[in-house]
Amino acid sequence: MDYFEENQPGRKRRPGLFSYFVVALIAALLGGYFSQTLFNAQGGARIPIPGMPGGSTDKSAPPPSGYALPPQLPETTMVAGETSRIAQVARSVGPAVVGISNRVKVRQFFGGSTIREQGSGSGVIFDPAGYLVTNHHVVADAAEIVVSLADGRTTRATMIGSDPSSDLAVLKIDLENLPVAKFGDSSKVQVGELAIAIGNPGGKEFAGSVTSGIVSGVNRQLNTGEGSYAFNLMQTDAAINPGNSGGALLNANGEVIGINSIKINVPGFEGMGFAIPSNQVMQIVNDLRNTGKVARPALGVQTNIDVDKELAKQYGLITEYGVVVQPVPGGPAQRAGMQTNDIIIAINDQAIHNRPELLRELYKYKVGDTVNVTVVREQEKLTLPVTLGEKAQG
Repeated sequence: MDYFEENQPGRKRRPGLFSYFVVALIAALLGGYFSQTLFNAQGGARIPIPGMPGGSTDKSAPPPSGYALPPQLPETTMVAGETSRIAQVARSVGPAVVGISNRVKVRQFFGGSTIREQGSGSGVIFDPAGYLVTNHHVVADAAEIVVSLADGRTTRATMIGSDPSSDLAVLKIDLENLPVAKFGDSSKVQVGELAIAIGNPGGKEFAGSVTSGIVSGVNRQLNTGEGSYAFNLMQTDAAINPGNSGGALLNANGEVIGINSIKINVPGFEGMGFAIPSNQVMQIVNDLRNTGKVARPALGVQTNIDVDKELAKQYGLITEYGVVVQPVPGGPAQRAGMQTNDIIIAINDQAIHNRPELLRELYKYKVGDTVNVTVVREQEKLTLPVTLGEKAQG
């Protein structure tokens, strides 16, 4: 995850074949640009290039045969307008994005302990009373949390609540006159629209860094080293680096559309950052702020195996997808009549292909809701109404 830790080892990367291809392509384009004439491939005739010395400067004159003038696009105006928009968003929302220092106790050689910084990340102030949201992994196991504001103020923060499943945490600082970021509706985000990331990549030295790109995808499902996210993520090519965790992903209106959470850091993959959509963020944040925890629904089953075509063929199953379950004794599923080795294939008619899908679909509901769970038992399908319980914390 994009969480800046002290003394991270550097990595050297050798240029690949694609890098040499790009250099060659640029050289070829520059060579073509500085040549004053083009040659007709058939007759060898020189064709003057408009705007070059010796070329035609009369814009009203028709172009020579075989040569077409490029369309006059307002490229400079478009780029300048977009840059101006990014600058406006950075000025207005940047102060609401803070730096977060995670400090831990370290035992000393001759006894006792001291406090030192373990790592750093970012956060977003969402309430003028001092509440801010960040990533769970930024503040996990912290003995002390210090928040740094863009105006130079620094203060300790209190942990209100943290949720490992969503990788979100809520902190509170006791300061006045705080800038606040506005959260937008992530369900309205479209692929291709402007995305602006603000955070502290690399720690305090690069506080308030701004990068931009586009929304590359929505409803992305991602499995991380710590498990599968409980909901879909938003993908962006705006640069997200260590320390950006917990920072803001914004739209052109300066609204927070996501909280930056993770970047794929695998050779061969570039420009793949992910953010938790703002609608999901606010649901989790409200729970953490009000109760200090997130009440998650539970079926009361253990899941170990996903069904696929190969498994279905091997055991002669009537379904090629689903999740094999074992009900927890006395849990909601067992009380509804579910049995060991039942295969869950749908919840309220929404197909369930694997365990991550089961988790995401389940988390759309609340504790106490009743859902119709479709299962395959031997060679028949059954629908069982299950009243959801509450998932145990931890």
